[in-house]
Amino acid sequence: MLFNSIEFTIFLPTVFLLYWFVLNKSLKLQNALLLAASYVFYGWWDYRFLSLIVFSTILDYSIGRALLKEERQSIRKVLLWSSIVVNLGFLGFFKYYNFFLDNFVAAFTFFGKEISTSSLNIILPVGISFYTFQTLSYTIDVYKRKLTPETNFIAFASFVSFFPQLVAGPIERATNLLPQFSKTRRFSYSKAIDGMRQILWGLFKKIVIADNCARLANLIFNNYETYNGSTLVLGAIFFTFQIYGDFSGYSDIAIGTSRLFGFDLKRNFAYPYFSRDIAEFWRRWHISLSTWFRDYLYIPLGGSRGGLTMKLRNTFIIFLVSGFWHGANWTFIVWGGLNAIYFLPLLLSNKNRNHIDIIAKGKLFPSFREFIAVITTFGLTVLAWIFFRAENVTHAINYIISIFKGGLFALPNLDNYNLLLAVLSLTFIAFFLTIEWLGRENEYAIEGIQIKTGNRRILRWSFYTLIWTFIFIFSGNEQEFIYFQF
Repeated sequence: MLFNSIEFTIFLPTVFLLYWFVLNKSLKLQNALLLAASYVFYGWWDYRFLSLIVFSTILDYSIGRALLKEERQSIRKVLLWSSIVVNLGFLGFFKYYNFFLDNFVAAFTFFGKEISTSSLNIILPVGISFYTFQTLSYTIDVYKRKLTPETNFIAFASFVSFFPQLVAGPIERATNLLPQFSKTRRFSYSKAIDGMRQILWGLFKKIVIADNCARLANLIFNNYETYNGSTLVLGAIFFTFQIYGDFSGYSDIAIGTSRLFGFDLKRNFAYPYFSRDIAEFWRRWHISLSTWFRDYLYIPLGGSRGGLTMKLRNTFIIFLVSGFWHGANWTFIVWGGLNAIYFLPLLLSNKNRNHIDIIAKGKLFPSFREFIAVITTFGLTVLAWIFFRAENVTHAINYIISIFKGGLFALPNLDNYNLLLAVLSLTFIAFFLTIEWLGRENEYAIEGIQIKTGNRRILRWSFYTLIWTFIFIFSGNEQEFIYFQF
């Protein structure tokens, strides 16, 4: 079920009304409703894959209970690795089986040995990368005694399958989300309004920014041989805003929807395109994933505590694994490796923690130096996104080469209709960036609009009406969220 679908506009208020006005007297019934709603939400795509979520839920719930009773360290390690192997085994089979098989065959062919195998027609379960990491965080934290195992199965199952963030995050830690299922929740009008406001901004990002940029990005990337350099640069920029609007828009809708039900999810994006270096970008982009890898992979490997060799090794491991997490394609690995290369000079010069606060905090404009740093970081990010978007590495390299073949400083050679669409999309991007810049010190861009407009309700509602109008105009171009494929 898509957040931007007719089905969801019926589903959400129905669950909301039952949750707050029928079952509000019983926490257990509220949790049971959320569990049932989450299974309906997920099963809307393919009910057969519900069995994977149920199995993963039962496995990690049982292992958590066993860890609670077990004191022998050797047995505790067996229980932990059972969870890791089974969960990553499912993820590896559904997501990477054909990738490893194809590369295995290619390696033998390269050395002159022909072998015959047959790939499997495997359907990737939606959201498997997200809920697998979520359940793994639970088992690891229980093993490390950072978290007391959950004894209420309904509460735990609701945590694993919580529908707002089930299929594309944020990847919630059990230490943050799971305890919220055990606390009595009271309806808060201000919290619900804030949730609706964040949902509105998320829908704008998805429908107006991402989906419009997607039409041009797909056109240009799929036919890059026919376009001049300036058009190819535009295509890369459009994809840059497509993936940001698409993914951060989903996160905003997920966080806002959770707030409607009395839950607080962690922030997943913090204005990454205003970053002054690549280290800051990665502190602001897909925060739930980058911090997951930091805490459960980078730090256990030694982090940056060792010598130069260990620092280099761990940095490349974290970025390459992050790239591979996104999909079974060498393009994602190259994308991760390229970001590692960007990051290394900052790490080696101990400048990777230079920019912690948001740019130009308390000011209207950045300094010239900050502006140049943002533009440079943005340009490097756009270049890396070409590999992320391309069908394969050859496609990405040819795309980049074609940028410099000719027409880099000429007008884009799009036909009249697509040129008009490009101008319209750039106008929306400029509007979007302006709102993001003005609201960059908030959790999300329009969070503080009530403070900025004060008692001038007409200004506030005029802005909301404008956003809703844009969403309504472009809502016919319904597209899945990019990160559903990851």
